[in-house]
Amino acid sequence: MSDGNAVDRVIQDLRERAGAAPSGSRLPSVRELTARHHASPVTVAAAIRALVREGLVEARPGQGTFVAQREPRGRNRQSARPDLSWQTVALGARRGGEEELQALLATPPDGTIALSGGYLDPELQPTAALGAALARAARQPAAWQRGPAEGRADLRAWFARDPGLRADDMVISPGGQAAITSTLRALTNPGDTLLVESPTYLGALAAARAAGLTVIPVPADANGVLPDQLRAAFTRTGARVFYSQPLYANPTGATLAPHRRIEVLDAVRETGSFLIEDDYARDLAIDGTPPPPLAADDPDGHVVHLRSLTKSAAPGLRIAAIGARGQAGARLRAARLLDDLFVAGPLQQAALELVTSPAWDRHRRALRKELRARRDALLTALRRHLPLDAGQAPTGGLHLWVRSGHDIDDVALASAAAAEGVIVFPGRPWFAAEPPAAYLRLTYAAAPPALMDEAVVRLKRAFDKVNA
Repeated sequence: MSDGNAVDRVIQDLRERAGAAPSGSRLPSVRELTARHHASPVTVAAAIRALVREGLVEARPGQGTFVAQREPRGRNRQSARPDLSWQTVALGARRGGEEELQALLATPPDGTIALSGGYLDPELQPTAALGAALARAARQPAAWQRGPAEGRADLRAWFARDPGLRADDMVISPGGQAAITSTLRALTNPGDTLLVESPTYLGALAAARAAGLTVIPVPADANGVLPDQLRAAFTRTGARVFYSQPLYANPTGATLAPHRRIEVLDAVRETGSFLIEDDYARDLAIDGTPPPPLAADDPDGHVVHLRSLTKSAAPGLRIAAIGARGQAGARLRAARLLDDLFVAGPLQQAALELVTSPAWDRHRRALRKELRARRDALLTALRRHLPLDAGQAPTGGLHLWVRSGHDIDDVALASAAAAEGVIVFPGRPWFAAEPPAAYLRLTYAAAPPALMDEAVVRLKRAFDKVNA
């Protein structure tokens, strides 16, 4: 049965329940609906959003879904239920990837264990240091003024240090997703081809499709993208842009091997192309020292460097930077200007105070220790209860990439897991084309080590049901 039919089933169920219940009544939880309709959390979330748009239900983050307040009797029925059906024709086809990205950011239902998401557990975030930095920034009148459109020079200089760029090569962005979107728009035109690792970050896939790009996957393994396949893809497609996460890739955790770095850069140079280096996880090392950015080995401006503080600090610190040399840098600065004019001054100043203070080094040391404990606890629990193929342990980042087998429907498994009280994310949305097998992305940063064993026990119950 198609996803559209499943959405319709859930919508019909909720519509009937909301119609028969008084305003403010609690409706079934996402967990209950996934079990009742054998639907994925993505499908259930889409159904709830549809009814929220109709004004029939109200979604309260962290609390649940409720019957919306009804208009008083005697009110004009036309005003109580406006006809919005005309928008279907005006809006046209929906962009691909939006539902998956919304599901990835959804708040886990109460009582569940989260092995999904893209941010640190609040217990791991440097909130005290961030609060103090923001309070100091807020008290400075200059922070509230219109600063340079490209961002504070001192913050740009900090971001420029690791990739070996100049402060003038950088532009500040409100988070990594905005940086990806602006970069794709600056370097490509609708109809162009974008090469990506397979699998890759689903937010990049969604941004590429929204920009009207044709996305072509390039095979990758535990050592990163395969250079010979990348060179062949450039030649066959005529693409001139390659999006890559060379360090602790999301979702696989892979790091580009040293012997492949030169080959990848050579392939980009030989074809006169750009490599978008999404360096989102530079501050999430667990074992060893991460290699320098690819941009540090690129004097001729082929590598466009993206780095974000959001993943390694807190979701509310929407600060990232894009670095590029030459005309590419000029186009990127123009793209960012059109998007936002400039990033909020107090947030930039707070970010600078954080990363230049002793608290930042303390945070990174503590984070390394905590992420190692959580990663190892999850791996131990998998070996004990559910011997799926997790590959080699990632040396950094936030995720395990687990192969669940050819005969398993990963979306159905994620749905069954939600019904058992553990939230995982299926592997299918991370592929630009057909996945070679079924995978799960398990996030170890969102739950403490003490809960990992119980989380995997619940996941095994789901696995047994789907595999029965």
